[in-house]
Amino acid sequence: MLITDYIADPKGIIAEYAVQCGVKHAVIRLPDDGLFDFASLEHWKALYDDYSAAGLKPVAVEPLPNSLHNEIKEGGPGRDRAIETLIKMFAVMDELDIRVLCFNFMAYIGWTRTTAAFTERGGARVTGFKLSDFTPPGDFAISEDRLWENYFYFIKAVLPAAERHNIKLALHPDDPPLPKLGNVSRIMISFDNINRAVSGIESPNLGVTMCQACYRIMGEDLPRVIRHFAERRKIFFVHFRDVAGDKYDFHETFHDNGMTDMAAAMRLYHDCGVGREVPIRVDHVPAMAGEEIGNPGYDAIGRLYAIGYLRGLLEAVYGGGSGTL
Repeated sequence: MLITDYIADPKGIIAEYAVQCGVKHAVIRLPDDGLFDFASLEHWKALYDDYSAAGLKPVAVEPLPNSLHNEIKEGGPGRDRAIETLIKMFAVMDELDIRVLCFNFMAYIGWTRTTAAFTERGGARVTGFKLSDFTPPGDFAISEDRLWENYFYFIKAVLPAAERHNIKLALHPDDPPLPKLGNVSRIMISFDNINRAVSGIESPNLGVTMCQACYRIMGEDLPRVIRHFAERRKIFFVHFRDVAGDKYDFHETFHDNGMTDMAAAMRLYHDCGVGREVPIRVDHVPAMAGEEIGNPGYDAIGRLYAIGYLRGLLEAVYGGGSGTL
């Protein structure tokens, strides 16, 4: 697989660390500041050039920018306008050879944790979630039926353009994968639901982001999930992380200290035909000794160990040196 890192700022320290670790490809986050035009090739090229100057080739976008995606997930009045912008964005991504868009379908409440300082091995701090500690961040509500309606409306609208421009739409599970947070329903919470989402409209351009830890805390059989989606060529992107606990009470771990046999998972990707072109990145790293928690799960120093661990597994299973990963 293609080793990448999540780089929100191509001029920041995380980009420097990634390049020093031998990472050559980036998963990028688009500026969502109201100034960046998602449909402008000129704006994209300026951003692309910043990554190139740092020694990184953008290969995936994560997430779909919230200013577009929120209207789509919620079925808001700006949904059709957001979809039109996204379709124009596909053409720009095609021009720049950025092939993967990681998206989720968590309305109102996205990736959620109740602590950023759970103590992991040696005192490292990680994020965690405990349902009994969760307080809804607002008076939001949406039903399961409405979410499914909004999801298929969106997919039907964008898939023809994704196919035309060869953009892979990689659906990420809900995190945490609970059926409700407050009055907000969530639907991408099980293998069956995600399989419905990516097979309900058959397309070679609609697949999954295989976020391993999400499937583990769902209680799913992870090898079965990997085999199913890999055999159908539906794994477009991999989030390589691990956890301990269940969906009601869990915490992140070092990549070698959770519930998953990570080496076995890597061998399974290889044996099921997940190719070298599929991007993979480490995710939700610990904050290490002497490091202030600035962006929980995405701080800098913990990435060094995680990237090295991932690189070692990739080289052991897929073969080749740093020039081929």
